[in-house]
Amino acid sequence: MFARAGRDAGPRGVVHSRAKMRDTVADAAARLRASLTLASEGLIEREALVEQIALAAVAREHVLVIGPPGTAKSEAVRRVSAVLGGRYFEYLLGRFTEPGEIFGPVDLRRLREGVLAVETQGMLPEAEVAFLDEVFLGSTAILNTLLGVLNERRYRRGVTSVACPLRVCVGASNALPDEEGLGAFADRFLVRVFLDPVPDPRLEDLLAGGWQGRASARREAAPGLMSDLDRLSEAVRGVDLEPVRASLAHAVRLLRRVQVTLSDRRAVRVQNLVAAAAVMAGRTVASEEDLWPLVIAVPTREEQATARTALRELLARSRNATLGAAVEEASAGPLARADRITRDADALFADAASTIEPTPSAGPDRREGLQLRAEGLLREIDAGFPPGAVPSDLLTVRQRIIERWGMR
Repeated sequence: MFARAGRDAGPRGVVHSRAKMRDTVADAAARLRASLTLASEGLIEREALVEQIALAAVAREHVLVIGPPGTAKSEAVRRVSAVLGGRYFEYLLGRFTEPGEIFGPVDLRRLREGVLAVETQGMLPEAEVAFLDEVFLGSTAILNTLLGVLNERRYRRGVTSVACPLRVCVGASNALPDEEGLGAFADRFLVRVFLDPVPDPRLEDLLAGGWQGRASARREAAPGLMSDLDRLSEAVRGVDLEPVRASLAHAVRLLRRVQVTLSDRRAVRVQNLVAAAAVMAGRTVASEEDLWPLVIAVPTREEQATARTALRELLARSRNATLGAAVEEASAGPLARADRITRDADALFADAASTIEPTPSAGPDRREGLQLRAEGLLREIDAGFPPGAVPSDLLTVRQRIIERWGMR
């Protein structure tokens, strides 16, 4: 439910209409959350990427993913597109890729009449979600045309002028470009995500998730989810950012002090991400809990690490029930970590409630596994939060674990 309900004035019918609109946006955020959970199934250590793509789609911004081959970049985008149900376009760019392979072929019939027109059906100009792998290998002609599509949501060539329904474009590369010209193009991708291979402790999860994904690769879009996405994007434009503008400006100054400089364009456009975070948290007024996207708008991995340190005090207040993995990765903040531990604990209690007592033939493995998970959560709470600084909700979770599994 949205926070500004008490501020609405006017006839009772108007108040009711506004409340209904807020409920609709809140419901849309809840449906998107459920779909993101579905999209993340089996994608080990990529839950944050899925949520960052969704945040960018709501904000009408674009994402650049940097990481070595084989780190599930394309799979994450396909999953998001599948649950959204939008028209999807994907292409691996190379040095010899022709513009027609991305934007559509020239209409030869009209060319014989002396008219340059492009057939865009099924190509990028008509896509709602797009993934461009090795995006910096595109030719100058491709990248220049892409600028118009990314910035203006319009494709132009000859007499062809197409309004593009693109919600989000995800570009991917193994590394950031060194060339100044390509750097200017890369700046159009506001969200920056840096990936590594799945760490050793989660290799078993990776193998199990990958095998499960082979059996359930098809994910159906929830009916009307693309319209929900558009409803959330519309709500972004109505978010009140005034309460956080001073804090956001102060954060940018702190980053400048440690030599992390955002271009003026990025500093302005990050407000779209902040507003989108507020909407997906169920608010029409932004708060300091929503400032965490500032980190993922910082251009390089090294600068993002510096930003987390410089903004530690501000980021400690970050949280978002819809985008928990993205918040925790961006902020490394205690509230976001507490929210994630609470979700893990809820899943543990649900598994414990559904567990049947082991038979002699089955052995106690299942029960012991639950015990080990409970011990791990308890250790994470005690190691991650100083005495007296554990959030109250997490204290309740801790006590439930102790009582359920007989720990001290």
